[in-house]
Amino acid sequence: MSAPIFSNHGCRLNQYELEAMKELAEAAGLRDAVVVNTCAVTAEAVRKARQDIRKLRKANPDARLIVTGCAAQTEPATFTAMPEVDAVIGNTEKMLGETWQGLAADFIGETEALQVNDIMSVTETAGHLIDGFGTRSRAYVQVQNGCDHRCTFCIIPYGRGNSRSVPAGVVVDQIKRLVDKGFNEVVLTGVDLTSWGADLPATPKLGDLVMRILKLVPDLPRLRISSIDSIEVDENLMQAIATEPRLMPHLHLSLQHGDDMILKRMKRRHLRDDAIAFCTEARALRPDMTFGADIIAGFPTETDAMFENSLKLISECDLTWLHIFPYSAREGTPAARMPAVNGTAIKARAAKLRKAGDAQVQSHLAQQVERIHDILMENPLMGRTAQFAEVRFSTPQTEGAIVTAPITGHEGNHLTA
Repeated sequence: MSAPIFSNHGCRLNQYELEAMKELAEAAGLRDAVVVNTCAVTAEAVRKARQDIRKLRKANPDARLIVTGCAAQTEPATFTAMPEVDAVIGNTEKMLGETWQGLAADFIGETEALQVNDIMSVTETAGHLIDGFGTRSRAYVQVQNGCDHRCTFCIIPYGRGNSRSVPAGVVVDQIKRLVDKGFNEVVLTGVDLTSWGADLPATPKLGDLVMRILKLVPDLPRLRISSIDSIEVDENLMQAIATEPRLMPHLHLSLQHGDDMILKRMKRRHLRDDAIAFCTEARALRPDMTFGADIIAGFPTETDAMFENSLKLISECDLTWLHIFPYSAREGTPAARMPAVNGTAIKARAAKLRKAGDAQVQSHLAQQVERIHDILMENPLMGRTAQFAEVRFSTPQTEGAIVTAPITGHEGNHLTA
């Protein structure tokens, strides 16, 4: 009997949870199975998951095929209807040891074939914390799950449930264990990271958690924050940006658009001036700060003028690392009922945003030449600066080490040292 095969789709959080599922499956003794962890963020993501399922079934005709993740949570019928699929389990169920113990049985009975419960009833998220997902250099710690907001384009709250936070003490204890294991960088992750703490006693903020980690884990060399909502950033997080060199000067912002009317139709909580003001303030506090951002091209009702506001936002916020998403309607969301933009126009607009983003990357890389950087080595020949730029070395370095080196040049989308 062979060990299970795992296939992951979507975000870093999905990858984090996949590692937890591997541990649960191994503990349960699951064998001869294929597990597909799906993403629901776009219709294209669901299509790719279905395509992957068919390929995996063809390659593993005798294995049991189990589907889980956000798409399994939001549209279980899509996957139970596929003849290739033996079981569908929800986002809550995939984190329970008893689920995997049941799946490890010799067969999947009718009562086990569909295990997807009401995600909105879930009130905790700490049960599946693991030590050390990531490479030898960088570990990821999930501190929050779910989302209380209802952006009109987003299906994710229905796959993840409402926001819930891991208590600060649990987070600090885990990071201490990771540092003891030799990790030089820890990344805090979540679905809506800046909502961390709202459901905890005294309603602490993300900045409180960051300051507590840096104070109580003095041996942690580098702390990094994943995607945040800039309008929810609190005073302590701004204080950490200004005063804590161990907090990495790179923030990925959930901006989504640069036009006020589209932002309102998205039901976002910020306007374009809010985004510009945040980036200006953060860079004033930390001059070496870089920003990434999510931007959607072709949201329903987007005119050429509205699109131009997104394009201009890239330079106005001095964004460097962009994730560009051509709008994809998700059934069940309010945006799917709004007047759609022509698909050809969406594709062209996304290409323009990517081109602008590429120019920003080249500008950033050119500015780093001859500067000295502390570089966290992800493998013997490649590492990343504090601003997350990739650096390639001509001679091998120690994997997981932080190497101080001058930047000699840049090629393509990476630096050289």
